[in-house]
Parts: sequence; structure tokens; C-alpha cells
Amino acid sequence: MPDAEALSGAYHTLLSAIGEVEPRVAEATRAELADQRSSLKLIASENYASLPVLATMGTWLSDKYAEGTVGHRFYAGCQNIDTVEAVAAEHARELFGAEYAYVQPHSGIDANLVAFWAILAHHVETPALAEHGVKGVNDLSEQDWETLRRKFGDQRLLGMSLDAGGHLTHGFRPNVSGKMFHQRSYGTDPETQLLDYDAVASAAREFKPLILVAGYSAYPRRVNFAKMREIADEVGAVLMVDMAHFSGLVAGKVFTGDEDPIPHAHVVTTTTHKSLRGPRGGMVLASQEYAADVDRGCPMVLGGPLGNVMAAKAVAFAEARRPEFQTYASAVVDNARALAEGLMNRGATLVTGGTDNHLVLLDTSNYGLTGRQAEAALLDAGIVTNRNAVPNDPNGAWYTTGVRLGTPALTSRGFTVSDMDDVAALISDVLSATSARPTKDGKPGKARYDLADDVVEHVRTTAESLLSTRPLYPGLSI
Repeated sequence: MPDAEALSGAYHTLLSAIGEVEPRVAEATRAELADQRSSLKLIASENYASLPVLATMGTWLSDKYAEGTVGHRFYAGCQNIDTVEAVAAEHARELFGAEYAYVQPHSGIDANLVAFWAILAHHVETPALAEHGVKGVNDLSEQDWETLRRKFGDQRLLGMSLDAGGHLTHGFRPNVSGKMFHQRSYGTDPETQLLDYDAVASAAREFKPLILVAGYSAYPRRVNFAKMREIADEVGAVLMVDMAHFSGLVAGKVFTGDEDPIPHAHVVTTTTHKSLRGPRGGMVLASQEYAADVDRGCPMVLGGPLGNVMAAKAVAFAEARRPEFQTYASAVVDNARALAEGLMNRGATLVTGGTDNHLVLLDTSNYGLTGRQAEAALLDAGIVTNRNAVPNDPNGAWYTTGVRLGTPALTSRGFTVSDMDDVAALISDVLSATSARPTKDGKPGKARYDLADDVVEHVRTTAESLLSTRPLYPGLSI
């Protein structure tokens, strides 16, 4: 791995060049590094990419249009983009044991859209074309097109509800996924807050979806994907798994067997940052049955892929194939469990009563706070989190009644199980000292709060001590 000190000169020169054109951008970039170095980053969807990954994104590979697929582009001169895309896909297949990998999506939402439309193409468009005896959609008559559009718009999707831990793209009505499909959601058991597979199966039998979506963004437990596949097979659905949050735990061999979605799902989507520690981007993994349909992501959903980001994905996947990444992934889960235990020992209430993945969902109602108040108070003290809905959240998706905490980023900095108890103590100190500020009618407000300056100073000082022994990009000076 390149030494950060060796790259300091390069980054200093880079930022100086940027500053000559737009100094505010250069200064914001320097400030972001300073902020990340001085904060306890506990956002479950964030991490720290390596310097080689970051450096790969800042190259002239971004200057090339490459719509299409490897060896089949709509622009000339794409031989080098072909190389980096092929290398990224090769590493992805080997890393996850997947039959097929599509590394073009710009984000997790893009990856999900590609997957949705690939499934629709495979199960709706292809049979429709066969029915009409034509080879492509361009050969359909206008009347046939109307029939096909109705078929596309009459499909069903069953996904995890947002307040149970699902994602916006799993059928949330305001999201495009909730507009594309007839949508229904499954939740969790009201008592245990755990997935009830019998209830999911019952919903699937009644609703008969084309697509059953599994995966989560705020569910602090593991999923049995073998059971989800059984449910999908019983009702003739396609099992699509969104593993954006936990792909690093799959790559790091923490989730194996029934907890590994790759052998069980027809199509798997993911981001490439979060627990995978790569550049911000997306990816689709699939069985060969769906490969040709997913390959139509451009022009079906996407425009020109980002060559520099695909190259950075290749570098990140190569890093994740090293043995030390498995050690890292195991530590992420150990640290999350230690954080959960430390919080519960201090009286906190956690959704599902703990965790066995990379995230913890803290119910803020015990502190008399909304999630928004808790998030803001923690940020004042240098602890970066994000508010999140809890099951049947009375405060809705904006104010929420929860805060989501994750350990991938601090684990990347070298935090250990014993450190996480110290972090739990700081979180508890802040939330215990924060009070909701009443509104004019005397009722507790949902946004404003009070937190004493001495508590902020104590937590920041303690956090600084923890962070100073685990520097971010040590040796890098800009």
C-alpha cells in the first residue's frame, strides 16, 4: 500500500492547482479532511476509501464517453475503459462468487433501477416479443406497444417497509420504485421487531409479486436468504437482494451459507462504498439467466458510465480480495456488538435489542428526544450519526424516533471492541444531557433542544483523545 507521506506532495500540488481556479472548493476539500479527522463518524453508510481508491478517481479516465458494454460501445476509442471495466467485473465475480457482474451503475438507486428493469425485460418484454413474433421492441406496432406498456405497468413488488428497516427503493410510495409497481410492504414482528418469515410468506402468497425484495438499510440483524428464496419460489417471484449496506460483510466472509445472498438470489444489487470501502457507486450481480438483460442497463436506464469510478471500483475490489479485508469485516461486526452492549448497559433501548451486523438502531424516546434532536446534539459534540425511523415510528420519516449508528468507518480507523465502550459512554453522556426545548404552547418541540456547553466540551475532548491515536490517513499532510 502506498505510504501517505509519499502522496502528501501529490495531494498538496493537486489542491494548489484547484485553488488557483476556485479557492473555495480547495478550502472546502481541506476542511472536509479536517472534519473527518476530528469526528467520530458513526454513519452506517459511510466509510473511508483508501488513498489508492481516492487517487484512481482523480484521473483522465473521467474524460471518456463509453456508453455500451465491453467491446460493444457507441463511441470509438474505448479500449482502456474496456480494460478497467473488465478488471472491475472480474474482481467482483471472484470476490462474491457471482456468475455475472455489472459495474456501471453510478449509485445504489441506479443499480436497483437497472435490476428492476432487467427483471421486467426478462419476464415481461421477452415473452411479449415472442407472443408478437418480433425480435425487438422497435418492431412492435403502436397497438402492441400500448399492450406492452400496460403489462410493464401492472407488475407487483413486495419489499421491506421503510420503518422496519427497508430502503426507499424497496417500494416506498414517494420513490420511483413505488410508482413503477403495484407495491406492498412487509414489516417485522411487533414484539421482537425481527423478520417474521411466515408473515412474509403469507403476504407473498396473497399478493403474488413479480419481485420479492430482501435486504435493508436499517435492520440490525441478519437475513436468512435461503428462506427468502423458498418464499419467492413458492409464489413464482424473482428474489432480488439489495445488499448495499452489508456487501462488505459478504465480501469479508462474515455472512456465509444462508446469510450470503449470492447463491440464493436471482439478482443482487449493492453500493460499492459503505462496508465495502470503495468509491461511491453501484453494482449489479446476477445469475447468467439475467446477464443479457442487466447488460442493457445502458441505454435502458443509464447514460455513459464513469470510467474513473469503475477503475476505482476495480482497485477497491482488489483490496477486498486480500486476507486482511476479512479481518476488517469481522472487526466491524465485533465492534457493532460492543457498541450495542455498551449502550444497553447505560440504559439505552435498541431496536431488536441488539445487533449481529454492522449497525445499531437506537430508540431516542427514552431520552425524550426525536431522532432529529438526538442527531443534532450528537453532531454538536463531534459524533456524526443520522436520524432514522423505528418500527411504527410516531414521528414519521423526517423527525423520526431513532438514530442509526454504524461501525465500518471507525473500524477502518483501527477502533477496537474496548474503544466502542468508550464511544457508547460518550453517546450516552450527550443524549442524557440533552432536553427537548418546549414550543410556545409548552409542548416539547421536535427539532429544537438544549445541551450544556460543558458536556459538549467534555465529549469533544474525550473523542479527540480517542481519535488522536488512530489518525485518518496518517502521514498525509495537505
